[in-house]
Amino acid sequence: MSELAKKTIADLAPLVESKELSPVEITEAVLKRTKEYNPTINAYIDINEETALEAAKAAEVEISNGNYKGVLHGIPLALKDILNFKGETVTYGSKIHKDFVPDFDATVVTKLKEAGSVFTGKLNMHEYAWGATTDNPHFGACRNPWDLQRNPMGSSGGSGAAVAADMTIASLGTDTGGSIRMPAAACGIVGLKPTHGRVSKYGCFPLSWSLDHIGPMTKTVEDAAILLEYIAGYDEKDPTTIEKPIENYSNYLTGDIKGKVIGIIEDYFFQEIDNGIEKTVRDGIKQLESMGATVEVIKVPSLKYAMFAEYITILAESTTIHARNIKIRPNDFGEDVRLNLKLGMVPSGVDYLQAQQIRRMIDLEFVRAFEKVDVIIGPSLPVAPPTIGIDTTSQGVRLSCPANLTGLPSISVPCGISEGLPVGMQIIGPAFKETEILNFAYALEKTNPLNGIRPSFEEELNKSII
Repeated sequence: MSELAKKTIADLAPLVESKELSPVEITEAVLKRTKEYNPTINAYIDINEETALEAAKAAEVEISNGNYKGVLHGIPLALKDILNFKGETVTYGSKIHKDFVPDFDATVVTKLKEAGSVFTGKLNMHEYAWGATTDNPHFGACRNPWDLQRNPMGSSGGSGAAVAADMTIASLGTDTGGSIRMPAAACGIVGLKPTHGRVSKYGCFPLSWSLDHIGPMTKTVEDAAILLEYIAGYDEKDPTTIEKPIENYSNYLTGDIKGKVIGIIEDYFFQEIDNGIEKTVRDGIKQLESMGATVEVIKVPSLKYAMFAEYITILAESTTIHARNIKIRPNDFGEDVRLNLKLGMVPSGVDYLQAQQIRRMIDLEFVRAFEKVDVIIGPSLPVAPPTIGIDTTSQGVRLSCPANLTGLPSISVPCGISEGLPVGMQIIGPAFKETEILNFAYALEKTNPLNGIRPSFEEELNKSII
């Protein structure tokens, strides 16, 4: 039964629909694995065993009665603990909200509930999503299933680790500077940050209003496409959403990239990169070339200011959000988050507006770049995920933040192994062209870049038992 937890949405859905497999069986398999490995990996803040099994039984009855709702019906998911669930404790990874019970669901939660998903629990995260280690001072550090001494990056580290360790079939994370794509790369899974405005953020606790995104974290590209189909769409409760038709993203996964043009920004995405990571990503690009794509070196000059714009924006906006609590109860924040929130009092109005002008320049330069190329490709992370206790947030964010500043869709997909750890390739596309980046990622995935290599945590644990 434990093998069921290792399967994907696309694997399981047809078996559930045909009644060959029960949602209860799948949920029990996921919960069994979660209870066995969470004490070590610490991907979950809260495991909802009783309510998950009740929901799975209800889904089984609905399906037996001919009321099959679609591919997510009866599929167990666990989400980052930053999304509101009505009537359930939601902590946002913090001490301040450790007993918070919202009276409404996040829009994405509502959509997944309507699709019949089963929720097995809330996943660990960097406190208030303000960091990239998931070394949480209130709920404990999350560990990387590929190397238990390393962190899974963040802030959606619990989501990355849970998916990689098969402690959930799939998940959602949030991304403000790379918090979906960095843990996806570190944990050897797929992480998709959609276009800003493609997915409602209503009911998601904000880190930085203008930079935040919600997106899928999954075992495969196809599963990312499936999840996006369910969570995308205009929401009148979120004024940043844009009214565009929802596409059947999974229908575009042909793997045909012949004649497509890949843009490479050598002087940004391939600067100060670990040698093994650079080689692995470049080898992945060669694979895509062998499928008929061509490569063109392009320039986005204003990217040299991207880190300034990212940090000024996130500092100013996050400190505004937490202004009251950082004044009256600063010691209830973890040390790193407390420091960041106090730093957010430093930037001036001039600094903030300059950062927004830089964002506009970068945005225009990307628009011009996409007149020449179909996608832009580079590494997702410049270095391997560090050991627990070491913070490399600024290094990681450097490669992922341009897609947050511009709001462009971006995906991290595994492209190989370097020194025993997975390497992520980042694929950026034009606004609302999720179909393009998903298909490129699918083409690469079909080459089996990880060569069947899986996370090593089970072997590590077995050795320690022996």
